[in-house]
Amino acid sequence: MSLETVAEDIREEARARARDIEADADERVDAIIAEAEADAAEIRSDREHEVEREIAQEREQKLSSANLEAKQKRLEARRDVLEDVHERVEAEIAALDGERREELTDELIAATAEEFDENASVQVYGRADDEALIAALLEPYAGYEYAGEYDCLGGVVAESESSRVRVNNTFDSVLDDVWEDNLKEASTRLFEQ
Repeated sequence: MSLETVAEDIREEARARARDIEADADERVDAIIAEAEADAAEIRSDREHEVEREIAQEREQKLSSANLEAKQKRLEARRDVLEDVHERVEAEIAALDGERREELTDELIAATAEEFDENASVQVYGRADDEALIAALLEPYAGYEYAGEYDCLGGVVAESESSRVRVNNTFDSVLDDVWEDNLKEASTRLFEQ
């Protein structure tokens, strides 16, 4: 074997080895690229899911917020309607006159008298416009006298120093009690779905 043949064999072996190394490197590069592409696809997929989740969450929050705002507006509107009804009732009560006003005031004075001792000295207050009416209705009650004006829709407030009792039987207080006791029913009737 000649030196040149040995050199050629070594060269051929080196070329074969280089081809093997190159093929090995290509396989590694392909594997690294495939892994990188898979990682990139997974990252992209994860990010897409995350963005979709964030969008859905934001949509849900905005929908919730809009629903809450709508509910608050409905409640405000209902409250406004109820306040309007209450004001209209107050206006109608304040406008009562004649026999109906006299009858109701008399009933409230009678209910008030039940709260005091028989011989008590009782000062009775009422709406300024009702002074004459209240004074006339108090005539049958010994020890009762009209004592002055009280800011109300009608009815009476009575007090006695001797028994330290104060009774508020105004139209306002009766309306407030009736309103509170029947607010749910009134609301249901006004806002039935």
